[in-house]
Amino acid sequence: MRHLGPAFGPDITFLGVPRLDLGDPSQDAGVVILGAPFDGGTSYRAGARFGPSALRQACYMPHNGTRRSLALGVDALTELRVHDAGDLPCYSGEIEQSIQLIERSVRMTASSGAIPVVLGGDHTIALADMRGIAAHHGFGRIGMLHFDAHPDTGGEERGGPLYGHGKPMRQLIESGAVRGDRFIQFGLRGYWPGPETLRWMAERGMRSYEMSEIGARGLGACLTEAFGLAMDDCDGVFLSVDIDVVDPGHAPGTGTPEPGGLTARELLDAVRRAAYELPVVGLEVVEVAPPYDHADITAILGSRVVLEALSGIARRRLDTAEGRWDPAVPLLQRDLNR
Repeated sequence: MRHLGPAFGPDITFLGVPRLDLGDPSQDAGVVILGAPFDGGTSYRAGARFGPSALRQACYMPHNGTRRSLALGVDALTELRVHDAGDLPCYSGEIEQSIQLIERSVRMTASSGAIPVVLGGDHTIALADMRGIAAHHGFGRIGMLHFDAHPDTGGEERGGPLYGHGKPMRQLIESGAVRGDRFIQFGLRGYWPGPETLRWMAERGMRSYEMSEIGARGLGACLTEAFGLAMDDCDGVFLSVDIDVVDPGHAPGTGTPEPGGLTARELLDAVRRAAYELPVVGLEVVEVAPPYDHADITAILGSRVVLEALSGIARRRLDTAEGRWDPAVPLLQRDLNR
């Protein structure tokens, strides 16, 4: 399959990394960027279809395919051999076809030995992304860390179509792709869901860290506890980052803003820690909706989420190769003066 190119905006790759023809085994990629410009599952404000283009462009530095992290002392784009396969042809009026295409593409990428990084798009695509990961790594073998203001576990009470951005996590658990007791959520707040959905979540063993708990205990303590839960009897983790986990004062460009969330720094710290301390097998960044952004701050944050995750993965691999990585020592306690 040829390089797909962009669905919207200029024909560029993520920060200038090399292009890749999806499915070409001759291309030695350790990480593959996939754009999923789909927002046909939104329940409030659409616009996330423009997210992949914004995430690729959002940086003031030269788009030369290199970024060295000050925090971790590693250039993940070159160290991990990051390539960009362009945008998958997703159409809002063809939800099932789009989900199937994304799932096949993620599975193909994972099966090639590369880590898929999916740029959304609304959170409906989580159903395809995680099922594609599970199809390769095994159903129930991958834990999920889900950063979001909303649990996205809606059922019949949500009404509307079968697929939507308020339902994918329930569908993932019901399909067996992810175990409910290895599904960890961070940043929940607001006024939904109701008691029926909360009971369903509790019955499946889901662990949700609401903002009230994070504020009382501290994000670091909650992350440390959650990492152990997500990896118990699992072979890796998938990171799902809905940008609305961040307070809309830091990330206004999203479809369903919810006041009272994480700060931009807290999210970047959390993603960096997760990627360094856990074996990450895939990542998605969703719900960046440029039509509601101001000064590109949401797109810039989303782009940095990708970079922080990749930098954590790259630093973990280097430290493992050098015999420096120790699962008993959290990232925050490590000497980063390299």
